[in-house]
Amino acid sequence: MPAFSFEALDAEGQTRKGTIDADSPKAARSLLRAQALVPLAVEALAAHQQAGGTTTLGQRLFTRPVFNSSQLTIWTRQLAGLIVSGLPLERALSALSEEADNDRQRHLVANLRAEVNAGSTFAKALAQHPREFSDIFCAVIGAGEQSGHLGEVLDKLADDLEERQALRSKLIGASLYPAIVTLVAIVIVLFLVGYVVPQVANVFAGTKRALPTLTVAMLALSSLVRNYGWLMLGVLILCGIGMRAALSRPHFRTVFDAWWLNLPLIGKLARGYNAARFAGTLAMLAGAGVPILKALQAAAETLNNRAMRADALDALVLVREGAPLASAIAQKKRFPGLVSMFARLGEQTGQLPLMLQRAATQLSTEVQRRAMQLATILEPLLIVGMGLIVMLIVLAVLMPIIQLNQFVK
Repeated sequence: MPAFSFEALDAEGQTRKGTIDADSPKAARSLLRAQALVPLAVEALAAHQQAGGTTTLGQRLFTRPVFNSSQLTIWTRQLAGLIVSGLPLERALSALSEEADNDRQRHLVANLRAEVNAGSTFAKALAQHPREFSDIFCAVIGAGEQSGHLGEVLDKLADDLEERQALRSKLIGASLYPAIVTLVAIVIVLFLVGYVVPQVANVFAGTKRALPTLTVAMLALSSLVRNYGWLMLGVLILCGIGMRAALSRPHFRTVFDAWWLNLPLIGKLARGYNAARFAGTLAMLAGAGVPILKALQAAAETLNNRAMRADALDALVLVREGAPLASAIAQKKRFPGLVSMFARLGEQTGQLPLMLQRAATQLSTEVQRRAMQLATILEPLLIVGMGLIVMLIVLAVLMPIIQLNQFVK
């Protein structure tokens, strides 16, 4: 049964908005009148919520997703609670639609409810909105529906979303302070070199005395920044665009990601973060009853690093040919040995999801620890580096003044 959004007046003259299921707009208006409401506007939800495959480029670029990461986690947790308490899926979606924070969320949830009422599975209804719900999200929901434990699966999915969001927030928090210090340092140095140094140089232009080497070098750098600064900025932007275009090519992206993993400090962070995500997703899917081959395929697709994704897909081929999961992962050296070790323990004890989740938790903890250590080291280094650069600029300005004072004496 299609869903419609409506705007109507109640008996007290107050405007009410919401959604209603009906066979047609005319039937929707009749249902509203039966509820003592005067319909002002009734529109099909398809006018508001297009399937993800039919959204235009402008909608993708300038329209934010209906759910951000925090809202999706909260919504999943609420839906899990309603279903675990015994409420049918259709009524749970109806309740969430009524409690939605805004019209876009209300329309989306009502659209999902309409699809479910029409006989579609919940996973299939979610898959029609790929911008809001990832393939992993839909796969887990589908497994929960097939196993008959949708509420428990939704609860595990909410836990996984919370853990990922917490890990991402900690990594962003660890890198935020160094990024701010770097940005402020660049702005200060550009101001000193582009404005302060030339002003001081003009004072000594008429003295006809040789300036110190450091001052001459700083004046040359200042002239370069003032005359070619915008050109250099344009070149940097073009290089960034070219790099982005190159990274869109699968082969180059794989080579770049493999090189990225070999960097001294950042490489270990990237390796641990992707391995934790892979192990956590695989544990969640396996625990939801998804077949191991399908779970491996889905977990591999969640990896941002293309080199590690290729290794995961190679491990999938080995498992398909009959190799144990632990043995297949152990052959891929880009994955930390912790993943294959816990996978082997899980296969031996028959508790593969639990062991993989422990591996993901341990890897996440290690990534957080390394990120905090790196941020702790970078903060004083950046401050000292900024101080040295400012000291050189100040010396370049003061040395001619000191030289001039000595000449006058």
